[in-house]
Amino acid sequence: MKFVEPPSCSALSSIVFVGRNHRGQWIAQEQNGLFGGLFVSRAEAFKYALFENGQHPETIVELPREIELDMGSRPNLPQRAA
Repeated sequence: MKFVEPPSCSALSSIVFVGRNHRGQWIAQEQNGLFGGLFVSRAEAFKYALFENGQHPETIVELPREIELDMGSRPNLPQRAA
């Protein structure tokens, strides 16, 4: 497998990580946690990633290590006062 750095000119496209979790399920998740999900196959994870990132396959990175879906962190949103 060859890893390629996504082009910096794709500022409008999000980097999406695709890989398997510890249970072997396929995950697709945007780098900042803006979108993501669990999928039954690698093909479905890539299909979702392409749909969500505006059909930019160069911004999808398949990870060789485990990845866990984390939809709890939203770093670009302002924090609410308690």
